[in-house]
Amino acid sequence: MADLMKNGSVNGVDVARLQETMHLIEGDKRIAKSRFEADNRWISGGENRSRIDHFFGACEDRRHEQAFELSADEPPLLLGQDRGANPVEHVLHALAACLTTSLVYQAAARGIKLTSVKSHLEGDLDLRGFLGMDASVRNGYEGIRVRFEIEGDAPREQLDELCRMAQERSPVFDIITNRVPVKVEMA
Repeated sequence: MADLMKNGSVNGVDVARLQETMHLIEGDKRIAKSRFEADNRWISGGENRSRIDHFFGACEDRRHEQAFELSADEPPLLLGQDRGANPVEHVLHALAACLTTSLVYQAAARGIKLTSVKSHLEGDLDLRGFLGMDASVRNGYEGIRVRFEIEGDAPREQLDELCRMAQERSPVFDIITNRVPVKVEMA
């Protein structure tokens, strides 16, 4: 593994810091508790923007080094101005990003050097649910398919295992595949 590590990193992941973080959490589980936040505002029609600039982690409130703004809109076909990915496309991005990060971190922890990770996601959605036209039709995705192309210095069996582990460890995969209680209220 030492020859794979450049400045203590594998696949751009600082493995020593990863192990140190895990060790700290083993000593105090409160360190693992995190809260992420987004503040959203409506612009016009289907367009809205979310600002992400702070979160809670390692037992304290923290700020990102820079604030992030995510735009959402609908394509003209769905009466929008196409000024951003639509919300269900953001879900595909979040799933792809989280599965990829989980896969890369699992590879780094095992000393597996990756040279390429690509994925293609597709989600099927019937607009009759969203538009309230048929109560028997689900509002969200009926199904999502993810196809990975992974290259690295490991045999196919280990790359398949990384793909499986990514699903087991990805927070977004868990959020999408398991019910999460969501409370919505008026301020």
